Amino acid sequence: MRKLKALLYKDYLLLIRDLAGLAMMFLMPLSLVALMAYLQDSTFNSINESRVPLLLLNADKDSLGNAVERNILSTPVFNVVTKTGGEPLTEEALEKSVAKGDYQIGIVIPENTTKYIRENVQKSVMQTFSGISDSTVTDSPAIRIYIDPTTKNSFKETLMSTMREHAASLQNEFVLGEVTKEVNKLIPFPVGNIRINSNPVQIKEQYAKLDEARIIPNSVQHNVPAWGMFAVFFIVISLSGNIIKEREDGSFTRLLTMPCPYWLYLLSKIIVYLAVCLLQLTLMFIMGKYVLPMLGLPALTMGHSVLALVLMSVSASLAAIGYGIAIGKIATSNQQAAIFGSISVVILAAIGGVWIPTFVMPYVMQIISKLSPLNWGLSGFYGIFVRDGNWYSVLPESIALLLFFVICSAVAVIYDKRKRFDN
Repeated sequence: MRKLKALLYKDYLLLIRDLAGLAMMFLMPLSLVALMAYLQDSTFNSINESRVPLLLLNADKDSLGNAVERNILSTPVFNVVTKTGGEPLTEEALEKSVAKGDYQIGIVIPENTTKYIRENVQKSVMQTFSGISDSTVTDSPAIRIYIDPTTKNSFKETLMSTMREHAASLQNEFVLGEVTKEVNKLIPFPVGNIRINSNPVQIKEQYAKLDEARIIPNSVQHNVPAWGMFAVFFIVISLSGNIIKEREDGSFTRLLTMPCPYWLYLLSKIIVYLAVCLLQLTLMFIMGKYVLPMLGLPALTMGHSVLALVLMSVSASLAAIGYGIAIGKIATSNQQAAIFGSISVVILAAIGGVWIPTFVMPYVMQIISKLSPLNWGLSGFYGIFVRDGNWYSVLPESIALLLFFVICSAVAVIYDKRKRFDN
């Protein structure tokens, strides 16, 4: 026990000698969480709450065109503009304004749109009552929609879905009204307006759940575990650097000449850096729970299983420590360890879903992402924060991280023994 205390004190001194590096280990991840959560939350708000600038040219000036204009003006989705610069709006000017990015979307309702629809309805009703079958339909001008070329495809599809929904509702209502008018002209007794419920089936949206508890995901619940995992794995730079420093200054050789087993040397480093990683994650969770709400962001909902949270935190921390020990033993210099450690963690984070969610990746990358320990950690924390899982539900991810720790530690031990034997 006295040997372990001495080793712990030695590793503690090595850790605090680089105060600037230690501060970076805590402050940079916290800053990343705040920044990324705020940016993503602003993005969600801009899509869900802010109005999309829309330029409208109603050249029809009749029933359908006026109905479309009224419907678009009344919707909270769009900020509708019908004039620019005090001059009459033309389709050419509308297209140029949208192309320059002044407006996200432009809509042109051509002249005589209502007239052509009425003619088609009159022709269809007359044919129905006369028994004549004629499949030819008078061409009607199409409502043209111009979209800013810089608009992302996902946002464009959202806009188009909204526009199609409004257009279908208006067209059905208008056509049924015109059919009623034409029928009333042909039959001896009038009929009332034909109306069909535009929303016969109610659609209720909600998040899927595993039990009666329900947690609505938000930007904070996605970013805190993501950047928490990133921060935990970035300790590989400090840990591998300390291992190499001890090897270069002869401290490691002197320790081996004493009655100090190698496993005790590794255990000391594991305990010290486990405390650092758990402190990092704790600060992340505290920030998500109490600090980010002060910035106007949602509060972190941490689920109801403390055991699951502790299990995932310890497993993720040990996986990062094992990776750091392996790099420290294999690398021959601080430069090698720092460069390989930082770049490899960034790559593991990228394919693991820290920056880009795995479900939007190509299928091949989704398969590759399963090989990243950061993906295992993210999946486990999401299971707690978003799905409100218990310790049993995160057991597969926890076991995978612990196996990664065991494998990395075994690689470090085997490599160290072979290196000493060769020397």
